[in-house]
Amino acid sequence: MTLPRRALLRQALGLGGAALAAGGLGAAPAAAAGAADRTLRQALSACRPAGDPLEGLLAGNRRFAAAWAASSGADRTATDRSQAMAALWPGTCQLDPGALAQGQRPWAAVLACADARVAPEWVFDVGPGELFEVRSAGNTAFDAGIASLEYAVAELAVPLIVVMGHQGCGAVTAARSDTTLTPLLQALVAPIRASLVPGDDLGQAVQRNARQTARLLGERSELLRRAVAARQLAIQPVHFDLATGLITLI
Repeated sequence: MTLPRRALLRQALGLGGAALAAGGLGAAPAAAAGAADRTLRQALSACRPAGDPLEGLLAGNRRFAAAWAASSGADRTATDRSQAMAALWPGTCQLDPGALAQGQRPWAAVLACADARVAPEWVFDVGPGELFEVRSAGNTAFDAGIASLEYAVAELAVPLIVVMGHQGCGAVTAARSDTTLTPLLQALVAPIRASLVPGDDLGQAVQRNARQTARLLGERSELLRRAVAARQLAIQPVHFDLATGLITLI
């Protein structure tokens, strides 16, 4: 049975009767439904893959990885690299900016690290408006991030959350060390430290942290847990290899 997403969000978060708007948190009047809304929804869904959203992300990543490999190497100039990466753009779907000014219909959500090297649109070769992104150092299941993903699932009907760990994560490196951190950084790495297993190397720790985050999203959020149980939502941890540009499922 399909769960009523907006009612589920209100029940889980204690919201009142006003619906959350597709592009923000304002009330959306029922009278707004009609031909204009259908046209807007179609425009905002123009880049949505026809099949499995996870496969859509992986296909985009394969395109990115091919360009990433073509741009790599000490013999490549900045212009060479720019041209290799720019080759992605002719095949990348782009939504109408006018439609994006009125709303959003992302087809996947990504919980990723704040690391400057792992921008999800880049890694998955998608344009603006396609991914709902939550980013924080170490891609942990932090409160504001979980709440943001609840909004994406309940109000924007996002069917997939990808938790993306990555090679050489600085937050996981900090969690594995005994270096003195600021109080806020100590709090940030605490859930990562809780996932660590003696004997793991950095790569194993990164992947273990991503898997734990994916698990905690369902454990800490009743809304997400119920959506998964109703098969409205999948949560998938992945690992991004900076050297190859490839995403692997973990």
